[in-house]
Amino acid sequence: MAEFGFDIDTYQGAERLNAHLQTLTAQPESAGQYTVLIVGAGLTGIEAATEMPQKLRAVTAKASAARRFRVILADRNPRVGSGMGDEACQVIEKALKDLGIEARGGISVAAVDASGVRLSSGDSIPAATVVWCAGVHANPLTRSIGGELDRFGRVFVDEFMRVKGVANVFAAGDVASALLDDVHASVMSCQHGRPMGRFAGHNVICDLLAQPMLPLRIEWYVTVLDLGAWGAVYTEGWDRKVVSTGEAAKRTKQTINCQRIYPPLSGDRREILDAAAPVTQAAPQVRHERTL
Repeated sequence: MAEFGFDIDTYQGAERLNAHLQTLTAQPESAGQYTVLIVGAGLTGIEAATEMPQKLRAVTAKASAARRFRVILADRNPRVGSGMGDEACQVIEKALKDLGIEARGGISVAAVDASGVRLSSGDSIPAATVVWCAGVHANPLTRSIGGELDRFGRVFVDEFMRVKGVANVFAAGDVASALLDDVHASVMSCQHGRPMGRFAGHNVICDLLAQPMLPLRIEWYVTVLDLGAWGAVYTEGWDRKVVSTGEAAKRTKQTINCQRIYPPLSGDRREILDAAAPVTQAAPQVRHERTL
């Protein structure tokens, strides 16, 4: 995978993938020359797959003759996007079909080479582009902190973001697992990483100055999954009830990704510090529209 595969884990990784896609028309003809296989159909894999048709359409338009392309989204689970729940899965499957993306469940990759992948079943999928989006894991730095780790390699923290069982250490974001509402642990996303960071920073100072710390508690949870040119799907609650799809959900996703997650760009010191206040933002506003 390191030699022949691609990922979008970092900006540099995404840049490498984009640069590779631009070279496809110059490569020798092969069975999988214009096939992109995305392995892992969680949120990242689905978002990567639904962006690919537009990218490949632009790439193949530069070829001297018309070229057909394939986008395959594969997962070892029987159903693509199963982690989103049955209701959202129906929306995802509709979007994939409309975009011409092949969804293949029950797939397990055994090996990757320059021509594509070999499956554990013994079958092969020719693909010049294999993008790995299977699973997440915390930075290995957590192993040096001490204390128990969860299945993602995260340290456990209390409501003040203090690492459990380790004195004088606070953690936040993707390296930390916090119980947010007595039942649900934080997820590895900006939705929880941002408030965890604000509360951890505040509480570190309080701890140093022997002042009362503030507990983090978040009672709401939403998921907004981008679906490329099709739109998006917006769900509320840990059971992921679909409340908005299509363009309405897409506008909410763009507001989050392009505005909400960024600190003030004014350069004003007071405004920047105010944005770091230890508060939990309200859930993003969304128009409850559904398109199928």
